[in-house]
Amino acid sequence: MDGLKNRKTTRLQGVDYNSTGAYFITICTQNRRCSLSRIVGTGVLDGPFHDALNETTVELLPCGKIADKYIHQLNEFYHDISVERYVIMPNHIHMLLFVKPKEHEDIESEMSMVNGPSGTPVPTIQNSIVSRFVSTFKRFCNKEYGENIWQYRSYDHIIRDQKDYEKHINYICENPIRWYYDELYTEE
Repeated sequence: MDGLKNRKTTRLQGVDYNSTGAYFITICTQNRRCSLSRIVGTGVLDGPFHDALNETTVELLPCGKIADKYIHQLNEFYHDISVERYVIMPNHIHMLLFVKPKEHEDIESEMSMVNGPSGTPVPTIQNSIVSRFVSTFKRFCNKEYGENIWQYRSYDHIIRDQKDYEKHINYICENPIRWYYDELYTEE
């Protein structure tokens, strides 16, 4: 056990990541390799916003098409999560996930299960439904890619209110336009 890295959690202390609500997720490729998509168009807001939006498109590369496929499949597979909005950028993906209220609150029977429907552990406070979704997504993509293309960690942010929700929806929609100003931008 001494050889294992002691990783610091980026999660908010005392927050149940299984609770109903919206979560903004960012998943990056290893070494920020641009293997998911290409941004076609100016990607620069030098004119009216709607012109930049109409002239900028995301063209998925083969790895991006696989990621897109599994976002849709897992959205249908997980009954307690929905992918509200997402964008596949060249070296990262932004998703807005919504954890739905449980139809029943039979926690004891759920916690007695060894594995969930995808063969992953049933969510706990430490292994939340959001973490499970991201982990399953990465695993399915990597299996089809034939190699691991993702960074070990992902970023998540709990959406706090309507204003925060709208801010993150806009960020996802505008991310392709602002690609050249993005902190994750690289020329590859």
